[in-house]
Amino acid sequence: MTRDRSPDHPSVLVVEDEAGGSGVLVTALGFLGFDAHTVATGTEALDAVRHRRPDAVLLDLTLPDHDGAEVCRRLRASGNNTPVLFLSARHAVQDKCRALAMGGDDYVTKPFDLTEVSARIRALIRRSRVTSHHQGADYAVPYAVPSAPRRLRAAGVELDVGTREAWRHGQPVRLSATEFALLKVLVENAGQVISKGRILDTVWKYDFQGESGVVETYVYYLRRKLGDSGQSLIRTVRGAGYLVSADGSGGAAADN
Repeated sequence: MTRDRSPDHPSVLVVEDEAGGSGVLVTALGFLGFDAHTVATGTEALDAVRHRRPDAVLLDLTLPDHDGAEVCRRLRASGNNTPVLFLSARHAVQDKCRALAMGGDDYVTKPFDLTEVSARIRALIRRSRVTSHHQGADYAVPYAVPSAPRRLRAAGVELDVGTREAWRHGQPVRLSATEFALLKVLVENAGQVISKGRILDTVWKYDFQGESGVVETYVYYLRRKLGDSGQSLIRTVRGAGYLVSADGSGGAAADN
């Protein structure tokens, strides 16, 4: 069963084991303009994402049948790129890194401010819709295209910042919103070593106090999609970060 998507009332699936807590959250999201529904298990969540096709998923880490991060991993393994925002009482850096490494797009700890959560959901949905529109998805919403989109080029990679499209050696590469954001940082700073801390701050907007597991995981994803098994494109600079070679200019070329 599919549903029409409304830019004014985006659909949100809340995956939460605590019935009372999920009910309050669904009600509150409704007042904020979301079409929210809830399920209590990971199995139900996977089924609901397939059939309801929500615009975003709010996912708890602690579920009665599956770990929330495992649910997210299964979604991504199936090719589903629905934005996932983790809501969890777990504050440990390791939990955050693991959730994001499994394909999560954002992570908010409980107790949380509902206004902030609402803003994060809408930001994830906007980013996802723009990406899906230009990758041939079967739905899209109107959006504003920048009047002068930039193109970045380095080492055989080309990125269109306005449409979030990517190519390597002229061949299109389909990237998730997070993968595109990471590659953009690397290509935009071609010829320079970019630290893992700077990548975390730029792409995920988090201070992980030196934890870098999520960056390493997403660099692995990029290398696999870009056919960079030999790591000739994205080079690891031990103890410093990552480097994409410039096209002989010390930086990425950009068209404005």
